[in-house]
Amino acid sequence: MKPGIHPAYRPVVYRDRAADFAILTRSTATSDQTVEWTDGNTYPVIDVQISSASHPFWTGRQRLLDTEGRVEKFRAKYARRGPQQPS
Repeated sequence: MKPGIHPAYRPVVYRDRAADFAILTRSTATSDQTVEWTDGNTYPVIDVQISSASHPFWTGRQRLLDTEGRVEKFRAKYARRGPQQPS
C-alpha cells in the first residue's frame, strides 16, 4: 500500500441499541462518541439500526412466504378460458 493515501484502520465498536448487542472489530469508520469495552480500553462507537442480533432473517422472526399459494394464484389469474379465436 502506498503510504499516506489510505484512511486509518483501527478498532471500532459497532453497537445495536435495539438488541443490546455490540461487537468490537476493525474499521476505517470514525465517530466522536466513545465507549469503554470489556478489556478496559476506550474505543470509538458507531450506533447501527440493525445487526445480526435484531435482523428478522437471523433471529428467525422472518415472515414465511407461501410459494405454492402464490403459484396457484398466478395460474388462476392468467389461466386461459378456452381456445383463443383469431381476430
